[in-house]
Amino acid sequence: MHANTEEARAKYPLSMRLLHWTRAVLILGLIWSGWYMTSLPETTPMATFDLFYPNHKQFGLVVWLLALTHLFIRWNNRRILPSTPDSLKPWEKTLSHVVHRAIMVLTIVTPMFGYAMSSSFTQSDGVPFFGLEVPELLPKNDDAFAVYHELHEYGAYILLALVVLHAAGAVKHRLHDKGGETDVLPRML
Repeated sequence: MHANTEEARAKYPLSMRLLHWTRAVLILGLIWSGWYMTSLPETTPMATFDLFYPNHKQFGLVVWLLALTHLFIRWNNRRILPSTPDSLKPWEKTLSHVVHRAIMVLTIVTPMFGYAMSSSFTQSDGVPFFGLEVPELLPKNDDAFAVYHELHEYGAYILLALVVLHAAGAVKHRLHDKGGETDVLPRML
C-alpha cells in the first residue's frame, strides 16, 4: 500500500473522533431547539421557555468549550493527524479545508454571539451553566442585542449549511469512492 494511502486511512485520535460526533449532535440539537423555542407563541407556558432557553444557552457554551478543546487536541496531535488524500481533486481539497475551518470558526463565534446577545439584552435572565451563572460582561443595550441576535442567527444558518455540505462530501466519498483513498469516513469512526 502506498505510504500516503496508509496515512490517509489512519484514524483520527479517539479524543478527536468523540469530540467530532458529540459536537455534531449538539450543534444539530441546538439549531433545532433554536428554531423551536423562537417559534413558540407568547401564550406558551413559562415552563416551556424555562426549559428551552436556559438549556440552549448551557449547551451552546458546551459547544464553545468543545470547539476550544478540539483546537487544543488538534494542535497537540498535528504531526500524527491523517493527511488530505492526494487523489482528491484540487477544488475538493480547497473546499474541504475551507469548510472544516469555517465550521471550526463558527462553532466558536456563534456561541459567542449567543452569549453577547443574552448578556446585552435588557430583560435577560442571565447565562446559566449547569448550576452556575456566567457573568454578563456586556452593557445592557437592546440595539446591540438586535445586532448580536442577527449574527447568532446567521451564524447558526451558515453553520448548518456547512455541516450539511460536510456530511454530503463524506457521503459522496463513502458511496462513490468506497474503499478508495478518498473514502475518509472510516477515519472518523
